[in-house]
Amino acid sequence: MIVPDLTTPKQNNHSCKNPTRTDKRGRRLSTIHASGQEPDRRGANKMTDWGKVTQDLERLLRLTTYPVAYKRLEKAADLEKIPRVRLLDRTATFCQVPTLVRRGGWTVGITRNNLSERCARINGLALTTDEEISREAAKFATSWFADEEEARKQMAVYPVIPAGEALVLAPLSSGKFEPDVVLIYGNPAQLMLLMNALQFKDYERFNFFFIGEGSCADGLAQCYTTDKPSLAVPCFGERRFGGVTDDELVLAVPPRMMEKAVEGLQALWDRGLRYPIMYFGPECDPSEALAR
Repeated sequence: MIVPDLTTPKQNNHSCKNPTRTDKRGRRLSTIHASGQEPDRRGANKMTDWGKVTQDLERLLRLTTYPVAYKRLEKAADLEKIPRVRLLDRTATFCQVPTLVRRGGWTVGITRNNLSERCARINGLALTTDEEISREAAKFATSWFADEEEARKQMAVYPVIPAGEALVLAPLSSGKFEPDVVLIYGNPAQLMLLMNALQFKDYERFNFFFIGEGSCADGLAQCYTTDKPSLAVPCFGERRFGGVTDDELVLAVPPRMMEKAVEGLQALWDRGLRYPIMYFGPECDPSEALAR
């Protein structure tokens, strides 16, 4: 049984050979970062007022759930350093955990013993073996793919997080640790504006992916391994087990870009580009509005 975290967070205010590659330390490598090198995280160690960042995000986007801080831990013992962390005493899918955080305000610690096999591999808590690949392919051949060959194609391309012993997730506003990735759930309009904000300065075109079932690879793992924002369409499992609603998407953002996101949102707000978006009307002449 999970004991609810009564701490009140701050409010408003993955050919089969690829997945088994390892580095010199025997750690599972991402299919993207096959060199074993971590992405450039310059700025990730800068002390950030996450409470203020969250407050500004909620003010500018009117988010209905808390932004989520995600961190991979080298050692499970490091969980003991996290204040008021709740350790699962049952097996879970990863998609359930962000919901405990973003809706319940809990701080949740996870080890390999707590996470289902596929989720553990994507999150770096388990190395991939040929036996596990075959088992996963057989399972997906009875659900999401026509046969095992098709299922193995997916396993060959999805990104995974480097190996570690534990994960911890908490409301971003708690500031309990410096995150590796920030997960923000919202409707398409909210996340569209958030991505616009990230492009306000130093523009770049964003690329997103859809591997099929397994959206934590598309969003979380993609962001972790590339150090780039990644939008994901929550999968069947995230909606069935994690309670993600029909109208929600998720954007994974590198922590180093969060203050930039807030600054961009504020600049857009000041120019009248705000959420909620005011409807103009399909029968009206937009010339005057576009000329402003």
